[in-house]
Amino acid sequence: MPVPPNHVMKHGPPVAKRTSAQQSLPRRAYGLRVLGMGLAALPLIAVMHELQSSWIAWSWMVLSCLLWPHLAHVLARNSRDPFAAELRNFVIDSAIAGAWVPILHFNLLPSAVLLSVVTADKINTGVRNLWLYSLPGMALALFAAAWLNGFAFHPETSMFVIAACLPIMIIHTLAVSATSYRLVRRVQAQNGELEALNRIDAMTGLLGRRHWEAQAETLLRRSDPAGGPVLMILDIDEFKEINDRFGHAVGDDVLRALADRVRRCLPTGSQAGRWGGDEFAVVLPLALTAAETLAERIRAAVADLEFPSAADLRCTISIGLAEPSGPDQDLRGWLELADRALYRAKHGGRNRAITAR
Repeated sequence: MPVPPNHVMKHGPPVAKRTSAQQSLPRRAYGLRVLGMGLAALPLIAVMHELQSSWIAWSWMVLSCLLWPHLAHVLARNSRDPFAAELRNFVIDSAIAGAWVPILHFNLLPSAVLLSVVTADKINTGVRNLWLYSLPGMALALFAAAWLNGFAFHPETSMFVIAACLPIMIIHTLAVSATSYRLVRRVQAQNGELEALNRIDAMTGLLGRRHWEAQAETLLRRSDPAGGPVLMILDIDEFKEINDRFGHAVGDDVLRALADRVRRCLPTGSQAGRWGGDEFAVVLPLALTAAETLAERIRAAVADLEFPSAADLRCTISIGLAEPSGPDQDLRGWLELADRALYRAKHGGRNRAITAR
């Protein structure tokens, strides 16, 4: 037995923790409800005209198709929890649609259109299983209206009624599709932003670790027997002391300045990334001798850095370089070679570049 809608509202997030999409549900639903129920009036009028329905049915049409969409919006907007109130409105929508089927004497096409449109609206909200939770209310309203209406059954649909059904079938479908399209485009844009965040390190503007590894793997597979590529790992000397003495804000300035100097010195085709913390990794499309010369230039450029917020701060780096050890070299082993060279540079006095031999 499906769980009633109150279960969704009761066990959903607290009001203060509603997402922006949940909080905006009444606003998003209002336009589609006005459109859908307004267009639904056309086949209802057509069928009631053929059935010579009583004034009660006509009054119910005015209330459900023309007044209820605005009343539902007011109720949700003025509620302490607009999201939960809008979920109740959707359940009432289904009950209204279910009640109309017996009033129409089960006229086949308009009955099918009404039930499918209100169900599609539930799915379009993105609320999990809302359409399923609405089915008991829809069924109960249908049987209650059928009992009151004497279970009259005339499923035949005339061409006049078919024509009256076309606007809601076409216009409402296009409106729901346009809403879904905008949502898909928004998700695609957010996925693009997320991919960019994963690709680029926000602090330094260099490649993030995972994306750098993929680029480094590609360059490693293109190793040139005549020389290159060369892996270079850079580490800021005494970075913890910089943070402790000058503060983490200045430490962030050091990271950004180092990344900028590295970026300016690199030749085309290089791949530079933040390896982690105060460590950077670069793959150079150069022969070893040229890479060693470049490493010295980067080291000297970093030693010349000045920081207005920390006038007495002098920053140095240690560098480890390594060529691939052979045609079957993998990235992990290559990194270990360069890391061992960096270790030697650190323990040899820092502020120097050492090549793995």
